[in-house]
Amino acid sequence: MRPRCVAVVTRDPALYADLVGDLRERRIPTVSLVPGERIPERAAAVLTTPTEAASIHHPNVVPVPPDADRTALWALVEALLRAAGPGELVLGIDPGPRPGYAVVVGESKVAGGNLETPEDVVRLGHQLKRAFRGRSFRIRVGSGDRPSRDRIVNALSGLHHPVELVNEAGTTPRGRRRPRDAMAAATIARIEGRPISGRVPVAITPGDIANLQRLSREHSGGRLTISRTAADRVLRGELTIGEALEVRRSRRVEAGALAPTRRARAGESS
Repeated sequence: MRPRCVAVVTRDPALYADLVGDLRERRIPTVSLVPGERIPERAAAVLTTPTEAASIHHPNVVPVPPDADRTALWALVEALLRAAGPGELVLGIDPGPRPGYAVVVGESKVAGGNLETPEDVVRLGHQLKRAFRGRSFRIRVGSGDRPSRDRIVNALSGLHHPVELVNEAGTTPRGRRRPRDAMAAATIARIEGRPISGRVPVAITPGDIANLQRLSREHSGGRLTISRTAADRVLRGELTIGEALEVRRSRRVEAGALAPTRRARAGESS
């Protein structure tokens, strides 16, 4: 049973409004205080500014800088609410053009979603390590979608954290893609994998390109399919799938604008 609330203790109106809005959106019970006021025992965590943190007495004071990464922040808050205990922090990754991720502490999944690119795994890893100071940390990457998987492995090669490759057969549930990615990532996080290190070559096959073109149709609601050249660039990390779709959309609009002019010229020449 998770503790009852999070305390927002600050005199900073901007941070207060920002945090309370996010807490309400997440349906997390909140108590609002200023430094010096008594913090109730039911508060699992205290959110405050870095300058006010030193004056607050509570076992779980979380300073929130203006530029703090909110994914890592809310993962930490959720772990404190769930009293997740001293278990290992594991970041599970379901590879793809927009990889699914899940943050697991002990037996509790405390965050999940999708990243914009495979390389964003490194940024998220750094932010989680900073938020969960002193906790052992490892990253588990699913074995599927080889081009994205290899990009993730290469991006992680410079980090000083254990990285494991997990056989992800049977980890993907049925359903809509984005929640499905995060659910698969949570399963991957809980499976022991094979330790890996160093860089690997990124090999792209015609099947990889065809699969990404299929994904581009999914992302655009069936309206657009990116070219093979654009798909290859996305798989190599030169474009995001969103950027490739925007290029395709712009070219279609330009082609539509030119069509009447071409028809008019054809009529003039007849």
